[in-house]
Amino acid sequence: MRAVDVIMKKRDGGELSRDEIAAIVNGYVSGEVPEYQVSAWLMAVFFRGMSFRETADLTDLMLRSGSTMDLSGIAGPFVDKHSTGGVGDKVSLVLAPIAAACGVRVPMMSGRALGHTGGTLDKLESIPGYTTRLDEKRFREYIGRDGFAMTGQTDAIVPADKRLYSLRDVTATVESVPLITASILSKKVAEGAEALVFDVKSGPGAFMKTVDDAERLASSLVRTGQAMGKRIVGVITDMTEPLGDKVGNFLEVEESIDCLEGRGPADLMEVTYRLSAWMLVAAGVAKDVDAATRLCEEAVSSGRALELFMRNVRTQGGDVDRMTAMRGSFRSKHVRELRAPASGYVRSIDAYKIGLAGVYLGVGRNKTSDPVAPDVGFVFERRKGAAVAKGDLVATVYGKDAASLDAAWPLVTEALSVGPDAPAASPLVIKEITAL
Repeated sequence: MRAVDVIMKKRDGGELSRDEIAAIVNGYVSGEVPEYQVSAWLMAVFFRGMSFRETADLTDLMLRSGSTMDLSGIAGPFVDKHSTGGVGDKVSLVLAPIAAACGVRVPMMSGRALGHTGGTLDKLESIPGYTTRLDEKRFREYIGRDGFAMTGQTDAIVPADKRLYSLRDVTATVESVPLITASILSKKVAEGAEALVFDVKSGPGAFMKTVDDAERLASSLVRTGQAMGKRIVGVITDMTEPLGDKVGNFLEVEESIDCLEGRGPADLMEVTYRLSAWMLVAAGVAKDVDAATRLCEEAVSSGRALELFMRNVRTQGGDVDRMTAMRGSFRSKHVRELRAPASGYVRSIDAYKIGLAGVYLGVGRNKTSDPVAPDVGFVFERRKGAAVAKGDLVATVYGKDAASLDAAWPLVTEALSVGPDAPAASPLVIKEITAL
């Protein structure tokens, strides 16, 4: 089968067979199909799209391009959550121990910060000694013992995705819904999850800028996952504002512990409880979201979820005593205060601009090889809707050095909008799509 024929068929709007998709994917991984032809195929998919059957075949072929986690012999159910990326989104750190405390096994394979969005692995690795480099043996052991484990993707897991994503990044085809779907689902199915809950972000701080785009992606994830025999929930949540009061690496670890102690910000807890509840429903642990939410709240109020978080930190090499001592004090010495430019109300804090500013500060990275700083970021004292007088402290901003603060500051000040009238409230959970 010639790659050029497959490219032409998709270019002209045809629906590809599984064998035709395999010719491209397997041929690229093996080196038989050159990069320039795969680039042409990606662009054809970008413009012509894929059916749900094609997307499911692409996902499965990518999944089969490498090894998968074998969780057999461990009592389930296995459910994971994936976010499409946001600013201040530390939900995974809070959600995993909550779900585990309720009897769900959470095999969580996470990523690093890239662009304006944060990375779960970078946050966890800001804990002294914590390692996210787990081989399959330790991953299995930790899930079986603690109920969850946090690891990064290895070279052996879905190598087709690793190569295709790099090529998408330089061929302007990242935003293709079927390609995003296959990328996300192939990695998540490879980690051994039986059911998946997707947090599809929508708004300025998300990759999907509109609710319509987010709904298209959520629907694609749900329907494709269903075609692969998985129980799937897609929850569309708002990412207009940063989530929670803290944005950073260790700062978000701090706030995650606050949440598990029952002192988390209302917006962060609303999203966390909703996603955690759907995990319990997808696992069959609870009959509906209301019952599941009560179980999640009790896991926090009883202290079980916090206990599991601390146990996981120890299990994965983290120093709990040092982490505890660092709370509230582990901050860069390079600091600046964002103050209200006028009296009135905080109309908005633009998540996208805060995320971009965070890259300058050292929170995130422009490319995967960039280092990140554990002790930088934002601590917000006032959020959307808060009344302020001119000069009131809105946020404390920490940078890796003075130059980073200077570079970030125009974005930081542009992100804050203060006006004479209080802004209207908007929902955090916008829409839910299920296939259970």
